[in-house]
Amino acid sequence: MEMMRYVVAGVLLATITNVQADTMRCGSQLVTTGDRAFEVERKCGTPEHRDLVGYTLSRNDRQEFALEEWVYGPRNGMLSILTFEGNRLVRIETRRAN
Repeated sequence: MEMMRYVVAGVLLATITNVQADTMRCGSQLVTTGDRAFEVERKCGTPEHRDLVGYTLSRNDRQEFALEEWVYGPRNGMLSILTFEGNRLVRIETRRAN
């Protein structure tokens, strides 16, 4: 029974350090997946880092979109990593800053 507690605690700790969300707070504003890059920049300001990660194809393989990651923070010990696909926010990831 004691071993099971350690296993559960380890799994919970692993999930806490890398979390995905659909929204992120920037001051009194909220950004949500689906927002455009200019909307996010207007609400959150210029990111600390901005990296072109690569390119991806659309679902019908007819268009190519740039994949870009923006990093905000650390704020309260957490980094926010926003992934844009063709100027649309597709993922918000938070992780502990080291």
